[in-house]
Amino acid sequence: MASSPVLASQKVMKQPRLLAIANQKGGVGKTTTAINLATALAAIGQRVLLVDLDPQGNASTGLGVRRSVIRSSSYDVLFGDCEVYEAAVATKVPRLSVVPSSIHLSGAEIELVTAQDREYRLRQALRKPMPYDYVILDCPPSLNLLTLNALVAVDSVLVPLQCEFYALEGLSHLTKTVERVRRSFNAGLDIHGVVLTMYDQRNNLTAQVENDVRGHFGDKVYKTVIPRNVRLSEAPSFGLPAIVYDMKSSGSQAYIKLASEIIKREKQYKKQRAAINAA
Repeated sequence: MASSPVLASQKVMKQPRLLAIANQKGGVGKTTTAINLATALAAIGQRVLLVDLDPQGNASTGLGVRRSVIRSSSYDVLFGDCEVYEAAVATKVPRLSVVPSSIHLSGAEIELVTAQDREYRLRQALRKPMPYDYVILDCPPSLNLLTLNALVAVDSVLVPLQCEFYALEGLSHLTKTVERVRRSFNAGLDIHGVVLTMYDQRNNLTAQVENDVRGHFGDKVYKTVIPRNVRLSEAPSFGLPAIVYDMKSSGSQAYIKLASEIIKREKQYKKQRAAINAA
């Protein structure tokens, strides 16, 4: 595991696209999606930074970051003690770096309650030129002040949704939160898309959930679905993304397809923004 920080002076600086991976429900494949989407984007030539905002630190360990080598973390970035690039650690994946989590994040919400500009801390840290094309934020499985900071900071939200009975109910809560954040803190925030995870085509409930979600959210639901796959579960124990652990597995191939679909949507967004600016 390479532990040296990524020096901004060595790269071309620009404002990256900021994406949050968020769902207030745990166990939906949020961190798995964050790790493997970041890896897939890096594999197709994008420079990617993954910011681990979950106190559990699963995105960090899933990329092989040992706690003993962490010098600065997302906690330090959140409270302005260092720049993002100073906390970024190179991974085994070319073009992919990570800002690791820290146990101090567990108490960050209490500290943020009385902090000045508490909702804008991450926005102030991330809305500046950096040597990345994409910055992906892995949020905690709750709608707390850490997740709020992420939603205020980013351009778009990607929502992993497990194919289960209460999926739509949880998604409706998140969309209401996104709307409130848009009205009060971040007018440009939108839902980039919804990705169906733990997809089992042999299960009738999976098909029912997919039909309901696509019927309600239409084109916001990605065409790519992430299947149930043992390789996705095994890979973190080796400190590797599934795409590196077993690129030929169905789960890895699905995340590669998802990355391509996201890049395609990004190109469409750029055309739309250019047309609006030209009008």
